[in-house]
Amino acid sequence: MGIAEQTRIDRWLTATRIFKSRTLAQAACEAGHVRVNGVQVKPSHVVKLGDEVRAFAPRGTVVFLVKGLAEKRLSAALAQLLYEDHSPPPPPKEELLAVRERGAGRPTKADRRALSRLRGR
Repeated sequence: MGIAEQTRIDRWLTATRIFKSRTLAQAACEAGHVRVNGVQVKPSHVVKLGDEVRAFAPRGTVVFLVKGLAEKRLSAALAQLLYEDHSPPPPPKEELLAVRERGAGRPTKADRRALSRLRGR
């Protein structure tokens, strides 16, 4: 864990493995997908111990309480020590809509067109 008393939000998001790279973390901040204590922040915003970080990450919405600081990307085990997770549970996965019965044979041209329309192509 880091010795620093404060660090930039984009570096912290990368160190905690919320985003794969600092560039992605910066882009999320600039797009308005990151909030610290309820305030939309820029990539250079300083995060401190006890701050609440909300972000729309690739895995969905995450809510973290800052427990430790780091400047560099850490291993997954060490990264989990930097925050307390208060994220909502992920939404349930959608079921497949169009399922053909096993052994129904090859779809006809009309079946393929209907599947294309269903998938939005």
